[in-house]
Amino acid sequence: MPSSTHKLNLCILLAAGVSINLLSASAQSEERMPITAQQIIERIKAKVGIEWSSNTVDTFKAGDPATQVTGVTTTMFPTLDVLKKSVAAGNNLIVCHEPTFYNHLDNLSPLEKDEVQQAKLRYVKEHGLVIFRFHDHWHRMRPDGIVMGMVEALGWQNRSRKGEQTVFDLAPTNVGELAKEMKEKLKAAAVRVVGDPQLACSKIALSVGAAGSLTQIAMLQRDDIDVLVCGETREWETVEYARDAITAGKHKALIVLGHAPSEEAGMNYCARWLSGFLTEVPVKFIPCGDPFWAP
Repeated sequence: MPSSTHKLNLCILLAAGVSINLLSASAQSEERMPITAQQIIERIKAKVGIEWSSNTVDTFKAGDPATQVTGVTTTMFPTLDVLKKSVAAGNNLIVCHEPTFYNHLDNLSPLEKDEVQQAKLRYVKEHGLVIFRFHDHWHRMRPDGIVMGMVEALGWQNRSRKGEQTVFDLAPTNVGELAKEMKEKLKAAAVRVVGDPQLACSKIALSVGAAGSLTQIAMLQRDDIDVLVCGETREWETVEYARDAITAGKHKALIVLGHAPSEEAGMNYCARWLSGFLTEVPVKFIPCGDPFWAP
């Protein structure tokens, strides 16, 4: 039989154990306190490190901001497929980079009676989803959140030129090999190239998304840039400028990745960024992927 001293020690240990367990349970409970979509967005606004603009597309696009969040999905385009995968993962807040309803401002009027738009709206309502766009401020952060994710995915850390976040000095290669490497790393199914695949290159400019022809052409005009890598562009503007520049004897090439592949890694980075200060609910990156395929 244990002595009275042993019994006393055992009681003390048990009491301490219960106390520790209660503290642990309390901490876990605190971490899992209910949080709404609006509260999460307010936390994002406080963490971006820049003033939140009132003139922005970064707003709620669907659902009730007062909804209690069970999990967060970050994604590039909130496609119906991504919404379904979010529901399967138990996530009801979708933080996306690009529009939900087929135009920059997510204006529902042009397709008000369209069956596809109605199906998406119906799915959002039936599953209690909330969609928030995080575009302008994610780009305006310093460093740009999308570019940070892309650089990481490409393995171009420490390759950016001093004072320029989107110009890189890489190990010498050629345009064909560069395009192939980017296609594989970014899972871009339909990369297109203007220029000689054997052209030697090392000075690369990255223009994510759809920056516009004037911005893209300005990069191609620079003597210290061999290749412009962009997301998408009007074919009758930047593409034709690149073609004429090459014919005129300029040492140039253009690689067109597609919009989603040129930015999607930035929303993967966003999931990790959110997880750094959002502990109440799980955060998961769900890729929308490249919508194109090459025959």
